[in-house]
Amino acid sequence: MRKISSQILLAQVVILTASMAFGFLLLTQTVRANLDRDFEARAAAIAQTVASVPMVQQCMVPGAAAACAGQLQEYATATMSSTGASYVVLIDMQGIRHSHPDPSLVGQRVSEPVMAADGQVHLGINSGSQGLTANARVPLFSPADVVIGEVSVGIQESSVSSELVRELPSYGLWFAVALLFGAVASWFVARRMKKRTFGLELDEIARLLQEREATLHGIREGVLALDPAGRISVVNDAARRLLNLPDAAAGRPLVEVVAAGELRDILIDPSVGVDELFVTSELCLVVNRMPVVLRGKPHGTVITLRDRTDLEGLARELDGQRSLTESLRAQQHEFTNRLHAIAGLLELDRPVDALSYLNELRGTSADFDESVRSRIAVPQIVGLLLGKAAEASERGVELVIAPDSHLDADARHVQALTTVLGNMIDNAFDALMPVAAPRFVEVRIVESPVAIEVSVADNGIGIPESERPQVFDRGFTTKRSAHSTHGGLGLALVMNAVTRIGGTVEVEVDGGTRFTVTLPTAVAAEVGG
Repeated sequence: MRKISSQILLAQVVILTASMAFGFLLLTQTVRANLDRDFEARAAAIAQTVASVPMVQQCMVPGAAAACAGQLQEYATATMSSTGASYVVLIDMQGIRHSHPDPSLVGQRVSEPVMAADGQVHLGINSGSQGLTANARVPLFSPADVVIGEVSVGIQESSVSSELVRELPSYGLWFAVALLFGAVASWFVARRMKKRTFGLELDEIARLLQEREATLHGIREGVLALDPAGRISVVNDAARRLLNLPDAAAGRPLVEVVAAGELRDILIDPSVGVDELFVTSELCLVVNRMPVVLRGKPHGTVITLRDRTDLEGLARELDGQRSLTESLRAQQHEFTNRLHAIAGLLELDRPVDALSYLNELRGTSADFDESVRSRIAVPQIVGLLLGKAAEASERGVELVIAPDSHLDADARHVQALTTVLGNMIDNAFDALMPVAAPRFVEVRIVESPVAIEVSVADNGIGIPESERPQVFDRGFTTKRSAHSTHGGLGLALVMNAVTRIGGTVEVEVDGGTRFTVTLPTAVAAEVGG
């Protein structure tokens, strides 16, 4: 019995059979009670008929019984024979029987009081010498309308049982028809449920559910399913971790379990499609939101979340390496041009001009190198600035180090500083591409006992006031130049790196743009970097 349809059919048939049997029992009890009342009423009708006979009334008058000897017994016997009653007993007010199926009891006193002495009809089931009977006791009135006794008539319960047995088969037939109808209906219900479960049996459904749970919680991507009302219907462990959801998130509206903010807006925004990038203070997530439509009707939404934090970190490191490579290529290209110029001057036999050119080059490069090395003691930052200087030279931009800049060798947050400087300088280079010469970028790094302040300023066209609140949003960019290589993620990463260690970012626009980043250096403030 493995088929779900068979199990459903069997269960419903058993339930129907048990219910029908119990109902049939109750019906039998009800019919028996009704038959008892019918037979009691029949006994009462017989007794009232006997009580209304003038001969009976006259013979039962006190003192007249001797003159009617034998008449009452004969009449009672004839009545029993004609009506089918078990007994017809005439009793006077002293409780003396004047008739009885057992002649030996005639003239004997009854053991119980005369119940009809109150002038009322009394019905009930009586257990007497004739066995269990449906009994009626009717008051017997004299011609002067005075109660002079009672008429007790009984019909044996065997007659009631016989009547019940004759009636039950018809009821049993209706119950059998109802049971058959219920069984057929159960078969159709079982068949329909079989179709609704795609022909799967119970063990197959259970195994499928176990496999689904194992698959959902085994994958590293976060999976979140919402019903049409926005409640979470499916959520796996990865989604709980990435969204910081409580364990009891399933069944609750998404807006209740995800804190208000940009991430929640993305999750509930129906316009979000494929590979939407979102950067938090700790994670870099790729969000996909796909609506589910079944039979032309919306059936909810499936959201997948991919953690690209490590991948994005590697990508930024790759960008840094690529930037360094471009800087080296720019330096190589510049040095090659200079060597060609020197070689040309020597071939023209102009050594004095060649020497003068070398002194000029040495002064310019040496001055910048010396300016950087004398102020910045962190090798990673020095290398970054020298590379950016070579890239600036190739782009026609002058990179300047502010005179009051200084950074000790044991400076904190070196990785965060590298990310901040690299992205802000790249941003400044891109912003200057549409601007005519002269173009310059000023970098200022100042370390104090409590903080490191980094600012990058350019003489570009600035940022429109309406766009300033959005510059740190992921994906937002004001760059229109074909030379731009960063598409709205650099400043978002800057903000991410700064806020992770409790720093601040400010933007000033005055004939250009200045970004100022302040990083706390107190040990208690450090969270990362």
